[in-house]
Amino acid sequence: MKESHGEGLANHTDPESCVCRREAAGEALTGAHADQPLSSEIIRSGAPTLLTEAEGNTECGANRESHLGPAQSETLCMRGNSLHGNREISSVPCTDGGQGGSEKAVGRTSEGYAGEKSDGPIVPEKLPNKDGEDPSAEAVEERGPTKGNANETAVARTQSRSTMSIGLRGVREVAKKDRTARFTALLHHVTVDLLRQSFLALKRGAAPGVDGVTRSAYEKGLEGRLADLHTRVHRGTYRAQPSKRTYIPKPDGRKRPLGIASLEDKIVQQAVLWVLQSIYEQDFLGFSYGFRPGRCPHDALDAPYVAITSKRVNWILDADIEGFFDAIDHQWLVKFLEHRIGDRRILRLIRKWLCAGVSEEGEWSRTIVGVPQGSVIGPLLSGVFLHYVFDLWIEWWRRHRCRGDVVVVRYADDFVIGFESHSEATACLEALQARFAKFGLKLHEGKTRLIEFGRYAIERRRRRGEGRPETFDFLGFTHKCARTRKQGWFTIHRHSAAKRMRATLQEIKAELRKRMHEPLGETARWLRHVVQGWLNYHAVPSNSHRIGRFVDEVTRLWLRAVRNRSQRGRHRWTWARMQRLARKHLPRPRIIHPYPNQRFRARLKAGAV
Repeated sequence: MKESHGEGLANHTDPESCVCRREAAGEALTGAHADQPLSSEIIRSGAPTLLTEAEGNTECGANRESHLGPAQSETLCMRGNSLHGNREISSVPCTDGGQGGSEKAVGRTSEGYAGEKSDGPIVPEKLPNKDGEDPSAEAVEERGPTKGNANETAVARTQSRSTMSIGLRGVREVAKKDRTARFTALLHHVTVDLLRQSFLALKRGAAPGVDGVTRSAYEKGLEGRLADLHTRVHRGTYRAQPSKRTYIPKPDGRKRPLGIASLEDKIVQQAVLWVLQSIYEQDFLGFSYGFRPGRCPHDALDAPYVAITSKRVNWILDADIEGFFDAIDHQWLVKFLEHRIGDRRILRLIRKWLCAGVSEEGEWSRTIVGVPQGSVIGPLLSGVFLHYVFDLWIEWWRRHRCRGDVVVVRYADDFVIGFESHSEATACLEALQARFAKFGLKLHEGKTRLIEFGRYAIERRRRRGEGRPETFDFLGFTHKCARTRKQGWFTIHRHSAAKRMRATLQEIKAELRKRMHEPLGETARWLRHVVQGWLNYHAVPSNSHRIGRFVDEVTRLWLRAVRNRSQRGRHRWTWARMQRLARKHLPRPRIIHPYPNQRFRARLKAGAV
């Protein structure tokens, strides 16, 4: 089977290319949008839409330009002299190259000096989607030929020339109403005001890139700098600088490579990120939680808890993609972006960031694959990549290949899939490995496991004479099968992962050693912020023992650092005295998060899932 994003993409019949039409609205736990196009379903029929009423020129239906990009293809309704759809006058070249009388094929009316007329009567191909019980009457009427140019004020039809722009809200509305719209003009949204907002959104203490420019230094003469940056971006003279390579330790002892972009790259990436989010937030499926506005890791943690306790889940596939951010194929990524983004200037900016390279200790190295971790736009690009490679595929798989319940939760490159049947779980794992191999990805052998987990796992393993059900780690928590004390109902206990907890304590120990001779008040204020931040994430129900132990361990580490300040410190600082100091300065361990089913039900009622 050969997958291609070139010509004939819309004519694929292979299920793995995700061409099939999706069913109606998905459930909240697995969250699919109704009638959302799949990975290669980019072109729709030529029924009139609200695209021309909202801002921007979009390519959809039979109204295509003569040159087809990699993500476009011809369909049957485009060949020959069909009377269906919305066929308009071809483009009229502009004389001055500016805002003159150009009109692309998606326009509804021609301009005054066009030397052609519209074709004959246009017959609607099919009824539009119904908003209510009665269809729109005017949408099915037959249109006669154009009698001439309408006497109306000429309004530019492209986003870049429109003086009646309704901003990113219009982009969101079009992306939500038409899942197949392809936006051909987006860069004009990157204004000086948006660049200013991007600059203000940067962290003040963020590490500088290879240029060494900090936020405070760039703030001097800010308006002039932003105006110059805006001019360079729109003229095409903006050049992306290589990312500065740095490393951070991982819980397993290895180091995670990060790429720190220069300050101007961060500003432009943040602006482009906001523009692209207005489109892709309408496309991402409900079970995708990683690095999305309005969603946090605790929302992703609540989803498997609610799904496993409320659905027939007996097997869990806990998977992790090996070196995901460093293995993203640039060509596939650009092809996926071209499904929705037709503005070549935006695509050119993204290519510049991908190919800018990495600078490590003054030596530049070229990047052929991968997205730098730590960049502003990196999480969105990785989310788009997995949206087409994994999300749409697994959504098709569970609707057409599985008979039992299947639940999916993904946060960045970590995902959990729950199955009712063991045979379906093993078949999905084999197909998933083959699917990832086509796009240069690979599942981590040490972190990918298929385990028996669910409501009946404890009882079934007891009958077979086996031990307790296996556990799986997800987003820093170890999930275990358990039962309630009073009724004995099935539940899931979530405990802080021991490996990550030990790694955090080791970091605190090293920092306390550096701060050993600082005043106790300064150390206490720093330690309070650290402990409170850890508790804000880990203080979930059923984790009270771990958070209490964490505070005790921090107190012991602090006591050891204080005793090492002097020779008499060991006798002066007793455990009772240290406990009084800890109660005064350190936060008390208590559960601050509600139960997952309560929070998930509240978000479901509010329409947040």
